[in-house]
Amino acid sequence: MTSAPATDHQPVLTVRGLRVEFDVPAGRLPAVAGVDLDLHAGEILALVGESGSGKSALAMSLVGLNRAPGTHITGRVEFDGRDLATASEADLRRVRGRDIAVVFQDALAALNPLQRAGAQVAEMIRTHQRISRARAWQRAEELLADVGIANPARNARAYPHQLSGGMRQRVMIAIGLANDPTVLIADEPTTALDVTIQAQVLATLKRLQAEHGTSIVLITHDLGVVAEVADRVAVMYGGRIVEQGTRDQVLYTPQHPYTMGLLDSVPRVDGPVADRLPAIPGSPLTGVDRPTGCGFAPRCAFAHADCDTAPPELVNRYGEPGHVDACLLDASARHTARTPAAVGGRP
Repeated sequence: MTSAPATDHQPVLTVRGLRVEFDVPAGRLPAVAGVDLDLHAGEILALVGESGSGKSALAMSLVGLNRAPGTHITGRVEFDGRDLATASEADLRRVRGRDIAVVFQDALAALNPLQRAGAQVAEMIRTHQRISRARAWQRAEELLADVGIANPARNARAYPHQLSGGMRQRVMIAIGLANDPTVLIADEPTTALDVTIQAQVLATLKRLQAEHGTSIVLITHDLGVVAEVADRVAVMYGGRIVEQGTRDQVLYTPQHPYTMGLLDSVPRVDGPVADRLPAIPGSPLTGVDRPTGCGFAPRCAFAHADCDTAPPELVNRYGEPGHVDACLLDASARHTARTPAAVGGRP
């Protein structure tokens, strides 16, 4: 597979040929089917796609959080001169939380209900730093303030159930930032939050990225979130990346039919309200049996015989630096009968 587009800076995280497969009763399920990806310093890279596209399986495999029995991971995940895909569990424990941190989707489930919020932040600090309990608690309060929690001294003593959903998510972000990691993986951090709290959480991530230079992998299915904070976007379908580029390239000049379908299903904010939004026909790939060619071909209005021969590789077809897609059709064919999409109010 063609590698991710190069930039002037050495990536902080490099993924090559990553495959993640799970043993299920029907056979072996290919959740991630050969992914190449680069994450650069100080950028927010959004992984986008429908549920089951492989976003979370890819992200969790970066730090070995899905190594349960029946899981098969191959390929390379290079970070700081190490291959995390083959690293021992002891080595991964030293990396997790210190160099690469994770903010999970369901903060209420991820946080310990029997521990105060500040204690959980302090515990993460003391896991990787030689520091007194008193200083760790003081630092925990500073981090809670840094992520926008009002009255951090009081709320640090609260239990998770005593905090709002947005505050719990901020506690998770504080835990993730406790050791000033190089990479932060945020798995659907705004799911189940109301739009006001979503905006506050996203603003927090964006500010912390700017102030700390943290590289962020943002997993989401919400294209509005992508438009708000992402620098680059990788669109996943059936365990593969089918399009990748800058935010503006992917959202406003999409090339892959799947990306176009996702964008066309977003309600427009600058025109009449449609009676019915366009929908991608069919269902995402979920079983162990996958097409021999393009995984999206069974749902694609432009598919032809060549699409069934082999999975297309990511190729820069139209000269836009860094914008690659995995589709055999030329641009004119792909854009036939397609109306422009608008995300975040921009046509």
